[in-house]
Amino acid sequence: MVDPLAEVVLLLKPAARFSKQVVGAGPWRVSRSDAGEPFYCAVIEGGCRLALEGRDTVVLQAGDFVLVPAAYGVTMSSLHEVDPATHSVPVLLAEGSYRIGAPRGPTDLRILAGHCSFDSPDAALLVPLMPQLIHVRGEPRLATLVHMLGEESREDRPAREVVLARLLEVLFIEALRCTTGSGAARGLVQALSDARLAAAIRAMHACPSRNWTVNELAKEAALSRSAFFDRFNRVMGMPPMEYLLAWRMALARDLLANGGIGIADVAERVGYSSASTFSVAFARHVGCPPARYARGAARPDTRRRDESSPDPFDAKRAAMAVTTAAGAPPG
Repeated sequence: MVDPLAEVVLLLKPAARFSKQVVGAGPWRVSRSDAGEPFYCAVIEGGCRLALEGRDTVVLQAGDFVLVPAAYGVTMSSLHEVDPATHSVPVLLAEGSYRIGAPRGPTDLRILAGHCSFDSPDAALLVPLMPQLIHVRGEPRLATLVHMLGEESREDRPAREVVLARLLEVLFIEALRCTTGSGAARGLVQALSDARLAAAIRAMHACPSRNWTVNELAKEAALSRSAFFDRFNRVMGMPPMEYLLAWRMALARDLLANGGIGIADVAERVGYSSASTFSVAFARHVGCPPARYARGAARPDTRRRDESSPDPFDAKRAAMAVTTAAGAPPG
């Protein structure tokens, strides 16, 4: 059976950026602006608080896993009471390992946290279809996967990039399927928890080349045309034909970027009767003709962390935040 959720995650092409082990003690607080980066955190021991811009604070405990497909303002703090004006500076213990809060004595927290990137040009389409915050509790499989990801990211082993890519794919799918039916406001995960809508979405993904109509998709969902349209639009956040077009264009971009296939074949695979009709639709949707897109498309190498990558536990940037808050120019 076609699995639309897995297809979306695979098409996103998650790539490892970095992960860090962080131990904490006593009161501490770090806050960053993450500019839409995907953020994840697994709590191995103890607990902490996580607050995203515009959302209520979430208390995390041992065994919890959090995935934020597009993080902006992120604040993490201890379970101890801490002044909101506090800006703690993490201390480097070893490669990929930091301590935050009290500099000495027993620790009361151990987490694995990090960022990844999406190498898909359609990330802007696909990420909004996911929940803004995925909080999974009681799933040791996810914590194990994140721990493996952290180990692999710090070791220069054979086929390292391949292993990292596969671990992230499994991690994302596991996290998202744990969330199915858990009350996400809207998006693909919520739609797939609705048996009627899931049937229509699976049909679109199974045969994107078919000349689908709203009536035909409504039949797949065993709903009237109006009931299906309203329900799909409300739960997915977009009309069914808009989603179908976006999915077809995402597939077309992927086929063109891979190379080795003509435009006429791509057009046929994504439901267009001719290369010219497809070219017009593609140019309108993407902003350039498919031939030019294919010539310019290049598979980015798995990106590594650089100085521009936001990190809530970056000691240098945290120190800059402290000096800025104190009125001194960051240096």
